[in-house]
Amino acid sequence: MDPAPPPLADAAFRAALAAGRPIADADLSAVDWDELPGDDARFSGCLVADAVLRAPRLTGASFEGCRFRRCRFSHAVLHDATFEDCSFTGPGALGTTFAFADLRGARLRRCDMSFCAFEQSGLHAIAMEGCNLRGARFERSDFARAFGRKVVAARGSFRDCNLELADLSGLRLAGCTFARCRLREADLQGCDLTDADLGGSDLVQANLRDAVLAGADLRGADIAGLDLTALAGFAGLRIEQDQQHLLLAAMGVDVHPG
Repeated sequence: MDPAPPPLADAAFRAALAAGRPIADADLSAVDWDELPGDDARFSGCLVADAVLRAPRLTGASFEGCRFRRCRFSHAVLHDATFEDCSFTGPGALGTTFAFADLRGARLRRCDMSFCAFEQSGLHAIAMEGCNLRGARFERSDFARAFGRKVVAARGSFRDCNLELADLSGLRLAGCTFARCRLREADLQGCDLTDADLGGSDLVQANLRDAVLAGADLRGADIAGLDLTALAGFAGLRIEQDQQHLLLAAMGVDVHPG
């Protein structure tokens, strides 16, 4: 385990934020995050452990190489924030919780978010790349945004992420991207994946019962065992020619070579 950096006093912490100075290599576990005004703040190499961050405003903030251990972001505003090479999990598979958090437009690269929980959080246009989300839970979180009385669109991007055993059941994910993601044994039951990009992903043993895959792109994906009869819809589903036999075999069709 990496050694803890020296603690930073709350007064020094707030003075640095007020002056617009970056905060680096500090233990911020004991500072007061409640309703913190920290828009565009910059953090690197910092540690936050066993802390509840209640309603901090961190719009556009950047975090690089930071560690969050057994933390809870409650009503945190992280709109357009960026996280690179950060860790949100700790010993015993205890991940950080984001409850009623605003993560719209947030960008996360190469972050360890295994067993994290996203509870009733706003995730529209979130972008994750190369992140570990093994066992993560997305409970009643929302990837959609209303653009008018009758126009509601979902948006989110996961590229080269590990979502093995993740729970995304019941989410509206129409048009979202899961390119080259590992979704083995993920719970996607009842998901709306209309027009979603799942190209190159691993969907082996994923639970897709009652999911909608209409117009979804599964070209290059590992779809062994995918049963179309268990789906709520799949009109316009896109696959490659050499994937046909996998779908037919899963439906009990005995495929013979020409």
